Amino acid sequence: MRRRRRDVAVFGLSFLDVISCGFGAAILLFMLVDHARIDRDLDSNHDLLTRVDALQEQVLDARQELLSQEAALRRDQDRTQTADAEAQRLREQIRTLLASMPQGQDSATEREAEIQRLQQELLALESKVQAMRAAAEDAGANATRAVRGEGQRQYLTGLSVGGRRVLILVDASASMLDPTIVGAIRRRNMDPATRRGAPKWRRTVETVNWITAQMPADGQFQLLLFAEDVRPATGSGGWLASDQGRGLNAAMRALREHTPAGGTSLTRAFVAAAALQPAPDNIILITDGLPTQGARIRGGVVSGPQRQALFNEAAQRLPRGVPLNVILMPMEGDPRAASAFWQLARLSGGAFLEPSPDWP
Repeated sequence: MRRRRRDVAVFGLSFLDVISCGFGAAILLFMLVDHARIDRDLDSNHDLLTRVDALQEQVLDARQELLSQEAALRRDQDRTQTADAEAQRLREQIRTLLASMPQGQDSATEREAEIQRLQQELLALESKVQAMRAAAEDAGANATRAVRGEGQRQYLTGLSVGGRRVLILVDASASMLDPTIVGAIRRRNMDPATRRGAPKWRRTVETVNWITAQMPADGQFQLLLFAEDVRPATGSGGWLASDQGRGLNAAMRALREHTPAGGTSLTRAFVAAAALQPAPDNIILITDGLPTQGARIRGGVVSGPQRQALFNEAAQRLPRGVPLNVILMPMEGDPRAASAFWQLARLSGGAFLEPSPDWP
């Protein structure tokens, strides 16, 4: 008997199995790749999250310190007002006793004794008022130099201005003329007087003015301005005595007369810091972003990765064992600067500050 021929199915079970396995492998590969991307994103954001936590702690500490200082100031003001009122009351009582003094000898003697007692009490009270006023102004009286402004704006925590030898590095490049790239390019072509009057540069000068007012009166300092090269604000480049503020005043006058220009070589600034003898025991850096020049000055546009490489080159020249305190005035289009300078300050044992626009 002739056997019937069976038709062969084109899409059989084996083909469907292959298709299913292929789709499953594709989905698994997609999940693995996406998970790896998430892990990389989490790793890249870890440093930023750590910096945010540190800044939040600094803000909380600053607020607590400010509240405690305000409470202490209010208590001192209340005690001073109370003492003033008591002194005024005693003066009125003395005048009343003098006006009502009788002509009799015995009564006059008693009245004079009472007046002498009240006068002694008044003198003691006035001495107490003067002592409280002196205590309330003690923070300002102990400063090396006076800073004009509204109140005492010394509310930043973490920034130490102490030390026997304090080095202040000030970025004096053209980018310090404006917080935006377009504004800096526009201002760098203006006349020197206009550039010195740029709001960002004036803020930089006043920041240095605030720092020098907090420095020890019997210490030494140096103020170096860096752009494509490094130069001292005044003197030959060695350590200068603050001389009860006179040396600092001379440096501030020279800083106010300086005109920002050129690129930024942080490497040369740190090399100059390392060359100081004896070595500084505190460095305060005021800048606005990553450097655009290295040990060698080059022309042309500098990309973001190149600026990061120039920063890494400069970090290798920073004197070891010296705390670096950074005050950053951020520049538009430089998102890596804050993280880079924060890490460098933390590793050196210093502080990183990005103050509000109205400070100091």
